[in-house]
Amino acid sequence: MEGPHQIKRDPARLSETNRVEAFSDGVLAIVITLLVIEVRPPETEHGQLLAGLLAQWPSYLAYLTSFIYVGVIWLNHHVLFNRIARVDRGLTLANLVLLLTTAFLPFPTAVLADSIQEGDPANMSVAIALYALVAGLMCVSWFLIFVYLSRHPRLLAGVEASFFRAELIRPLMGMLGYAVAGAIGLFAPVVVPLTVFLMLPAFYYLTAHGIRHAGPVRAS
Repeated sequence: MEGPHQIKRDPARLSETNRVEAFSDGVLAIVITLLVIEVRPPETEHGQLLAGLLAQWPSYLAYLTSFIYVGVIWLNHHVLFNRIARVDRGLTLANLVLLLTTAFLPFPTAVLADSIQEGDPANMSVAIALYALVAGLMCVSWFLIFVYLSRHPRLLAGVEASFFRAELIRPLMGMLGYAVAGAIGLFAPVVVPLTVFLMLPAFYYLTAHGIRHAGPVRAS
């Protein structure tokens, strides 16, 4: 039974985007920090430090690949919220799914680096498939956000809902690209799927302002 001073809250009410953006920025900053934690000093014998550092090149490459990916996610997230005036519960949940998948990225990054350093082909195939799976799920989370925004135009600022319907091609291409990279990792040299892992963030960087406005990203 409600008291006389109890305030009823509308579960569908709209809110400002500030808290969602600030929370997302904080999560992405932590993810990038966790990536570098996986780059550890090598355990070497006396006089072998340089060789040990050079032998860890897979860790540096995996870190660079994931750092670029998270950086591009942050950039796309920033551009996305320039087009959003308000958030509701559904969009907040969709954004949390994006953060959920992104926050998991340091794990497959570390697994991939370790497997390449060990040089076991079977383990590398599994590590590549794991990385592709997590990155593909991140694309799925973007797909859910774009679908939600295309169906809720009241949340948008200065853009039509049709814009996000057209944008669905971007996460779909990511899902396909990471699926292909994971499959290629079963039989091709590791450099091939790693190249795909680097190319897809480049695609998302170039199309951050929309698939119809592909080109260098401008400051917003």
